[in-house]
Amino acid sequence: MIQQIGKLESKWTIVNGLSMHARISVDPTPVHDFPVVLVHGLSVSSGYMVPTAVHLAPHYRVYAPDLPGYGKSTKPPHILTVPELSDALAAWMQTIGLQRAALVGNSLGCQTIVDFALRYPERITHAVLVGPTMDPKARTVHQEGWRLLLDMLREPLSLTPVILREYTAAGIRRTIRTLRDAFQDRMEEHLPSVQIPTLVVRGARDPIVPQEWAEEVARLLPKSQFVMIPGAAHAVNFNSPRKLVDVIRAFLEDTP
Repeated sequence: MIQQIGKLESKWTIVNGLSMHARISVDPTPVHDFPVVLVHGLSVSSGYMVPTAVHLAPHYRVYAPDLPGYGKSTKPPHILTVPELSDALAAWMQTIGLQRAALVGNSLGCQTIVDFALRYPERITHAVLVGPTMDPKARTVHQEGWRLLLDMLREPLSLTPVILREYTAAGIRRTIRTLRDAFQDRMEEHLPSVQIPTLVVRGARDPIVPQEWAEEVARLLPKSQFVMIPGAAHAVNFNSPRKLVDVIRAFLEDTP
């Protein structure tokens, strides 16, 4: 089943018995024969990544899956943990025949990518962590909820209906359970073992990911670069897609 959406098309694939939806770039042929996979964050989906996907598509083959439980993919009764989300991503890549790719994630998607890089290092060439969670100083539902509220006041109004639609589709139970699991995922303990080139990106007005934590993420990574996007809040992939794509392209094309 294929539904055309601008420069992207929707495709559904059966992966381990679950139907997984993804948005995949189509013609025109990209400049670089280089696959990039976009990994969404907490309770959102590939729809949240569309602005970045559209701007990347003329340059790379772009894939943006909805992980199980989110977007248009099957919502299994079991709520996936961070390692299980990375397992689902790896299984989906294997099923569609995507052997290796650069992975670009936002927020919780960064935690999924770090876990993926540790357990499937042969499948990932580069990582781009945009607004990586979780800040060790804010690992409670109330702290993160307050930061999310502050962030929504700094995001474009067009993001509000997207967030409401995505969070409603995921459901409050799945959102809270996944968030609590993300608090237990101590990404800072894993970062020193990530041996691929990694770009850390932070929006300068991001209240969810403070500057101190973003810099710590970059410091802990053995092969990292750090870029800050002026004027951007947490959802850089939505509020500043052109600027984000510029720094992604510079990173991918300058890093062997």
